Amino acid sequence: MNGPAENDGAGRLVLGVQRSANDFAWRERLTVAQSRNAMAIAQRHELPDVLARVMAARDVQPEEATEFLEPSLKNLMPDPSGLVDMDAAVARVADAVQAGTKIAIFGDYDVDGATSSSILSRYLSWVGLKPVIHIPDRIIEGYGPNGPAIEALHADGARLLITVDCGSTSFEAFETASRLGLDVVVIDHHQVGETLPEVRALVNPNRQDDLSGQGHLAAVGVTFLFLVGLNRELRNRGLFSGRQQPDLMALLDLVALGTVCDVVPLLGLNRAYVTRGLAVMHGRRNSGLSALADAARVAGKPAPYHLGFLLGPRINAGGRIGDAALGARLLTCDDPAMARDIAERLDQLNAERQAMEAVMLEEAGAQAFQAMESENPAVLITGSSDWHPGIVGLIASRLKEANRRPAFAIAFDESGKGTGSGRSINGVDLGKAVREAVDLGLLLKGGGHAMAAGLTVLKEKQPELQAFLNERLAEDVERAASMRDLKVDAALTATGATLDLMELLEKAGPYGAGHAEPVFVLPSHRISFADVVGKGHVRASLSSSDGSSIKAIAFKAEDKPHGKMLLENRGRMLHVAGSLSIDTWQGAPRVQMRIIDVADPQKTRL
Repeated sequence: MNGPAENDGAGRLVLGVQRSANDFAWRERLTVAQSRNAMAIAQRHELPDVLARVMAARDVQPEEATEFLEPSLKNLMPDPSGLVDMDAAVARVADAVQAGTKIAIFGDYDVDGATSSSILSRYLSWVGLKPVIHIPDRIIEGYGPNGPAIEALHADGARLLITVDCGSTSFEAFETASRLGLDVVVIDHHQVGETLPEVRALVNPNRQDDLSGQGHLAAVGVTFLFLVGLNRELRNRGLFSGRQQPDLMALLDLVALGTVCDVVPLLGLNRAYVTRGLAVMHGRRNSGLSALADAARVAGKPAPYHLGFLLGPRINAGGRIGDAALGARLLTCDDPAMARDIAERLDQLNAERQAMEAVMLEEAGAQAFQAMESENPAVLITGSSDWHPGIVGLIASRLKEANRRPAFAIAFDESGKGTGSGRSINGVDLGKAVREAVDLGLLLKGGGHAMAAGLTVLKEKQPELQAFLNERLAEDVERAASMRDLKVDAALTATGATLDLMELLEKAGPYGAGHAEPVFVLPSHRISFADVVGKGHVRASLSSSDGSSIKAIAFKAEDKPHGKMLLENRGRMLHVAGSLSIDTWQGAPRVQMRIIDVADPQKTRL
């Protein structure tokens, strides 16, 4: 979840590494000002230097240290009423609860949508309703509310529609709802323009007239805020007189899952959501999540890594190539046997998705290689009529990583209409460029944010789109490519990578987007063992000069420069950079390193 970052003018070179195996300069993460803050944090709060350095490098000020180390929902939770339209949304749903109105929930097909739908459904069930969840088919229905689905939900008896993680731009679909007399409440977090659809309430901290400052929340975080407001309103109306209130805290495992998987910054309220949510998840109270963790072979205490790379992809697999509703069905399931069946199905779908991805990636890689050799474009655009539209986002991400520039992957249908997804690099706003391409008539539709975008394009328009993106983004891409640094928090030896250190680092977590996992370097450690395991992973043992050693793994690195360097330098000394984690395989916990880069000490300039 952590990786190289652009140079912000921060620290000095680490170990003199100007060009690593992966073509990065290694630099100290701490700026001069942050170094002073680190010293103040350590002295004022009597904290170890390494913890103080990690905190200061993430812009924690000395006076914020105590609250940072103990993130509290009570202290960080804003008043839900601070969001535009929140009170109107709460009032309408509270009326529906008291009247026993049938509510339909319309969610997105990703993890954020599944978790948002699930916590809303669970809460409404707790207060006596029987809500229905509709997750659209990615290929047949596409993203967001649509007329036929709304008509079907209304025909089934729904009189209030709540959309989560979608709906802020669903003008046509909500015209259908209005014609049917179906009230709509939108709970979303996506960027929107000034014009909004006419609905009973539209809660979105990223609408332009919202000044709540909560735009960094995932949809599931906004939905939880809505439930806090709804719970307060129902309590004020006397609904809980003589009976126990719903346990909102029990939903935080799902809030944490959606927050991590939507890659929103783990700062402020998001960090508190995830910290508390991981603790709830460890208690295995949700049958569906527990079954999924078992299917994914997650052992020990859950961490953001498990959520983002093991649990999330399995939920997404249903939306990508199977039944889009499987994720929400699993997360709302209280029957362990049924949960186990759904989790096993999602695990199987994930394996199928991986196989399809491998075939698509081989073809996309060949297209990208040809483009790089002949044109060296600022933005890669690949496409095929044989590709599955549910997997193009993953292909775009792989191409972006391999070629260090924005990339699109497009699945074309028989008519020549393509559904594509793009991924960008830091410093290049892809969503803005896509919206400009829509305005110019190059795309049928499209949108997104700086790091990711989606589009619909006709095949004959692809050359024009390529030319536009090259011209529009070439300067940004060149600037971003020239500032490739790996930010390093500290140097360690294998001896210093202890469980005590991990306990300290955990206090400054959880880590993820916007709150980078600490990166450590092991200077001149011998590669005493290196081999390929699993699906292209490189496993290694690293030994320091005092004889101590640490196990390490470089995921999916067999064919990458750092993986090749490890395999080709058995018995030799290398500088190794990576993050630390606790491995509980075969019982006793031990520290291991996840390798993200290596460098040859003989080829660095000191």
